[in-house]
Amino acid sequence: MEHLLRATSRAEARHFWFRGFRAFVAPLIRQALDGRPAPRILDCGCGTGANLELLAQFGRAIGFDLSSVGLALGREAGRTRLARASLTAIPFPSNCFDLVTCFDVLYALEAPDERAAVAEMFRVARPGGHLLVNVAAMPALRGDHSVLSREIRRYRRADLERLLTGAGFGIVRITYTNAALFPLLLAVRLLQRRRGLAPEADAGREIAVPWAPLNELLTGVLQLEGLWLRRFDSPFGSSLLCLARKPAS
Repeated sequence: MEHLLRATSRAEARHFWFRGFRAFVAPLIRQALDGRPAPRILDCGCGTGANLELLAQFGRAIGFDLSSVGLALGREAGRTRLARASLTAIPFPSNCFDLVTCFDVLYALEAPDERAAVAEMFRVARPGGHLLVNVAAMPALRGDHSVLSREIRRYRRADLERLLTGAGFGIVRITYTNAALFPLLLAVRLLQRRRGLAPEADAGREIAVPWAPLNELLTGVLQLEGLWLRRFDSPFGSSLLCLARKPAS
């Protein structure tokens, strides 16, 4: 995981995947917090805390992670609203956050911890508050990045719906993302599995920022997909993005 966090810290400001991700999640954050004055936001498994910069545009955002490496990298970048804690024992009171986020964490947890983490996020969300989750999707896309991120599973839509509704959440919106890159990703991941997945130290190449013109092209493609996703759901893609709601009573 240290390899992933260090690679992420080098890439998350410029890499096309992260730019696309922010284009996908921003409208859902806005939807979740619409009409809420001074909302409180908790980012669970925040890594280096980079997403707090986006979340802070919508309210008072706090993040936590279990990795001391990720938190140290975040503090080196000037981020201060960070804490060290586990998703299975969130150190905040019940019913206190308007929005709880969890981006690309659940797929690396063993099943008991996965369920415990979702139960904890349900606990700390306010009645009527929201959860926004992003996870790796479609088992056919397992590849070198799966090694780097210590991926235990890739989700299908029904898997994620079952997990969240089982904890008490209601599904507001769920869609696959990165559909525009799906054919390319599928071909690359099939080739990676045929030759054998790379060791963790080498898998970091998966998250390196590509040649600048290519990076800008792929950024534009994903930003266009982000505009499309504001009105439509995608039936396939490399990630699943879900906005869920805790019942108001």
